[in-house]
Amino acid sequence: MKNPILLLGLLIVTYFSHSQAENAFSQYWKEHIGLPHPPHWLAAKASPLNLHQVAVFLKLMEENKLFSHLHLFCKQANVACSTNALVKMTTNDTTLPPIVPWNDAKLKYDGGNLPNEIPSSASSQGGLQFFRESMVKEGGFIPIPDLRDPMSYNSFLPRSLALKIPFSFAQIKELKNFFGVIDESNMDGYIQDTLKICDKSPLRGEQCTCATSAEDLIDFVVEKLGHHVNVWSTKSVEGSYENVTIRAVKLVYGNLSEPPALCHSLPFSFQVYYCHILPKVKIYAIDIHAMKKVNHVIMVCHYDTSTWNSYHLAFKLLGFGPGLIEVCHWINENEVIWTKTLT
Repeated sequence: MKNPILLLGLLIVTYFSHSQAENAFSQYWKEHIGLPHPPHWLAAKASPLNLHQVAVFLKLMEENKLFSHLHLFCKQANVACSTNALVKMTTNDTTLPPIVPWNDAKLKYDGGNLPNEIPSSASSQGGLQFFRESMVKEGGFIPIPDLRDPMSYNSFLPRSLALKIPFSFAQIKELKNFFGVIDESNMDGYIQDTLKICDKSPLRGEQCTCATSAEDLIDFVVEKLGHHVNVWSTKSVEGSYENVTIRAVKLVYGNLSEPPALCHSLPFSFQVYYCHILPKVKIYAIDIHAMKKVNHVIMVCHYDTSTWNSYHLAFKLLGFGPGLIEVCHWINENEVIWTKTLT
């Protein structure tokens, strides 16, 4: 039976919750990152739970009683559960086609069991997911794929709560039960794909982690790059599905001996980032002229593809093999790149 006093207490403190939680995230940022504040969109992903709510939900988890309060937990934590209306939300724009089903081709450098054919989810994006550096020239044109994040609305969980949640493919049954996820639902597919990525072995020379909290994300960056970093992200999803004009091309980071950390937003019940460091990567800032406005997008170019699987989608699209060409791709909504501040 649900405890009415508990529920009332949680509802009373909800009003004050988000500002306190965002302040906690900003404070952790200031203590570890040598920049005055995080990007506004990243700060908006801070858990809206305050310390009291965290303590209450943590106690419920430890007593295996959270399921009876799952709807309240998912609503207040701003995470997606089958009992939560958020799971039905999309970031649809009526001027764009329905958001493309998420595919993990961009993260499958090792290939795994990649098919010989181009996945339908890739071909339906209406633009180039992978391309050569020479294809991006000022005054030229290039088709842009869907830059949207299919689950852009969900928040991080505080580390203390995230650590209590089973997060491995071997525990997928417990995880789905935890969030009330139905078999063969969209969320079931998202969870499976994300756990497979997070459980996979890194490539030779790759350093990677799946950050299940904002603290984990910051700690990985500091461990690998230090406290003094720059942050790069695409400004908006403008230009998705369009053949855009390239206004300006600027190399913003070209030190091949100090690779950046790339963090990709993964679809999951709460915000998860797959962060990895690969050798010989350059970062470009590109201004593209879309139908509505100019967008500032980030382009990543990999100059060492020798360890990638020969069936990687990039080679299927571009017609070359591992180690023979550089491969570039766009940074989507809610993805972030960290580069060491060079002195």
